[in-house]
Amino acid sequence: MSASKWTDELAFATDLARRAGAVLTSHYERLERISYKSKRDVVTNADYASERLIIGEIRDRFGDDAILAEESGQHAGMTRADGTGNGRTWVIDPLDGTVNYANGIPFYCVSIGLVVGERPVVGVVFDPARDDLYAATAGGRTTLNGTAVRASAKEALSDYVVSLAVIGRGGLLRERRIAPRIRIHRRMGSAALALAYVANGRFDAFVQNGGLSLWDVAAAGLIAECAGATVTALDGGPWWQPATKGASNSVVAAPPAQHSALLELLASQRTTVQSRP
Repeated sequence: MSASKWTDELAFATDLARRAGAVLTSHYERLERISYKSKRDVVTNADYASERLIIGEIRDRFGDDAILAEESGQHAGMTRADGTGNGRTWVIDPLDGTVNYANGIPFYCVSIGLVVGERPVVGVVFDPARDDLYAATAGGRTTLNGTAVRASAKEALSDYVVSLAVIGRGGLLRERRIAPRIRIHRRMGSAALALAYVANGRFDAFVQNGGLSLWDVAAAGLIAECAGATVTALDGGPWWQPATKGASNSVVAAPPAQHSALLELLASQRTTVQSRP
């Protein structure tokens, strides 16, 4: 696919992400309502306001396209006479990092991706707090605020700063065993923004072994990949798996020189935990 094929969609998503970001900024530290989605997650009036804007604009501009949104779920586009769609779905997270946002921690983002067929082809992640906009199209280069960027060029894994979230049974123990092999690890509270950070080396790598939904990775995975990172699932398979349900995706994103080493290290930690009596 040529990058130019998606110029209009990229321009649309870029403008829309900035407008949605302005909505979030206008509500920041002035929230009217915080609801509890689960023990560890919340939703705010800002989430809903941002999502309404994004969905409304997509329906006006690309009315035949389907939409998958975090807060409101699946929205079908126009269907053909045979009942099929046009194969295009916008995958959006109107506010990734809601807990950070609700607590006044300025690490959150708007994520907008376009999936055509079985692959993301447009990805935009906007950080309103820093006014940083990451963007990419399939077959093109990743940009940060219009300037092309590349993933980390560090040669040694021991120099890596990694966004690391090993969840599930024994997760903290496994993180402690991985930690000595890297410089340091962080868990930031917005998977989409942390994954986008791989595109320009703010994070040398991103690792999360589950707990990711399609809207967490649709845009940011493409952004990291188009910046030269190798992006896979934890087992080394494709990072984009649209058939998965719920928050069950995993992602490992790193420069090619160290991606395999990270996969091997993670596999060895899984084996160690599983073999314990």
